[in-house]
Amino acid sequence: MKHAKNMASTTNPAVLSNIHDLRKRARKNIEAGAVTKGYGADRTEVIRLLNEALATELVCVLRYKRHYFMAKGINSDSVKAEFHAHAIEEMAHGDRLAKRITELGGEPNFSPDGLSERSHAEYIEGDTLNSMITENLIAERIAIESYREMVIYLAEHDPTTQRMLKEILAMEEEHAEDLASLLTDMKA
Repeated sequence: MKHAKNMASTTNPAVLSNIHDLRKRARKNIEAGAVTKGYGADRTEVIRLLNEALATELVCVLRYKRHYFMAKGINSDSVKAEFHAHAIEEMAHGDRLAKRITELGGEPNFSPDGLSERSHAEYIEGDTLNSMITENLIAERIAIESYREMVIYLAEHDPTTQRMLKEILAMEEEHAEDLASLLTDMKA
């Protein structure tokens, strides 16, 4: 009980609702699902950004899959394994983005029409292991900057989306490090 008293003295009471008001607000606009009155971001803009991120992930999946199947040469086995693993992880990112879009009341855009225009990253085929690794590294660096900007844009207005984007960002940074290591190994 002593802990609760100390915690109450350090919180901002102006932010906290009384139980009756909290329950009353929760019953309003229930068709909005997870989006309550307290949601502070521009939902339309967040959905647009998430759909661009979804397109980026889909383009990355396609590029990694192509590179997985087209990689040839004495060093190709380890590179192919990396491309395959990244393709699977990028698809998981896309699934998380699509799920969040629907939670916000939007529709995930999986249409192939305009996919490359919505994507921040490009689909560049590459014709050697070196060029494939390079193009994937460039795409990962684009994704890193895009996610970083979205995290900053969301600030405290949508902590759930921001947390998801930070988790995806961390994986994109790992991908970039993996690819940079492969590129270094190719040059050695």
